[in-house]
Amino acid sequence: MDKAELVTLLSPEGLRLLDSLPPWESSADVVRAVSRLRAAGHSAALVAAVLSQSKLRKRAREKFSDFADRMLFTEAGLEQATRLTVAARHAERFRAAGVHTVVDLGCGIGGDALALAALDLEVTGVERDDVTAAIAAYNLAPWSNAEIVNADAEDFSLDGFEGAWLDPARRTASKRLRNPADWSPPLNFAFDIGSRLPTGIKLGPGIDRTLIPDAAEAQWVSADGSVVELALWFGAVSRNGIRRAAAVHGHNGFAELTAPGDSEDVEVGPLGEFVYEPDGAVIRARLIGDLGRSIGATMLSPGIAWLSSDVAVDTPFAARFRVVESMPYDVKALRKLVTARGIGTLEIKKRGVDVDPAELRKRLAPKGDATATLILTRVAGKHTALLAERDAPVAP
Repeated sequence: MDKAELVTLLSPEGLRLLDSLPPWESSADVVRAVSRLRAAGHSAALVAAVLSQSKLRKRAREKFSDFADRMLFTEAGLEQATRLTVAARHAERFRAAGVHTVVDLGCGIGGDALALAALDLEVTGVERDDVTAAIAAYNLAPWSNAEIVNADAEDFSLDGFEGAWLDPARRTASKRLRNPADWSPPLNFAFDIGSRLPTGIKLGPGIDRTLIPDAAEAQWVSADGSVVELALWFGAVSRNGIRRAAAVHGHNGFAELTAPGDSEDVEVGPLGEFVYEPDGAVIRARLIGDLGRSIGATMLSPGIAWLSSDVAVDTPFAARFRVVESMPYDVKALRKLVTARGIGTLEIKKRGVDVDPAELRKRLAPKGDATATLILTRVAGKHTALLAERDAPVAP
């Protein structure tokens, strides 16, 4: 979004028109919508701006729920924004630590600042890009305890603030930035603030673990099955004795697995009636061993993130599958099995096996009414195919 589009959108006519639109349904309706709005006398620029926002608002509901219906977005800002359920957990950290004034350096469209303000904390969002800063100011307008400043995070004074939150930009418009020194603000700048103030830093979940300071609590977060971030916590917002955490946000609520450090893997054992696929946050946090011990399961093969046992245990930290068939990995034999069972809906999972699931699906040619999951992995070091079915839903 450029400045001209923003000015058009923020006009009284633009905001009224945006709020009057029905919920975005699909791109197929665009031509009719454009024709109708242009016939009503609205300019082409205004029509384009409001329809773009309407589409973004629909996408944003996944992250912001009903709040999305009164917010404004940019494509990049929405992509990087923290989900509101996750941001609320961030904000609660500061409140629980007795931090009342928080600076959000590099606030983007204001997702985390919104959560901080909603918990009655005084929050100042700092955003270098003027268009994004204006959108953040619009999104935070209902909260008198929040303000947005258009400034560079590295130049902004931290005097008077009790805590800080940072979400360094890790890409430009055209590419992902690999070097943490090129992030905005740079990672070392964020770490320096963490050495002086209670601080949270949001990073990508795949960051090189050697960059994580020993003093930080590292919390990998998943939402609805996808690992969405690594949050590093410093000072009063970190927890005593915890350096590794896997936080899981799902349809059944929130759960967390914590430890003083990476956990030692459980031993390798035989294939049981059930196999467990640890949540991605558990894998990233290297807490598979603690999970295995908590549910009485062993690993299928060294270094492979599958657990197994003969007991069905509900856990929010893993998906559970009941094994139906186990066989050496052989495509011809698998195709016969899939055909014989009339499997038409086939989920393929692989770990520790060099297989292209899309190509394998073509070769297996699933057809029929049955549903199954095909797990390709190693069992005791041997390439193995497990035909399985998803078991009962996990407990909250």
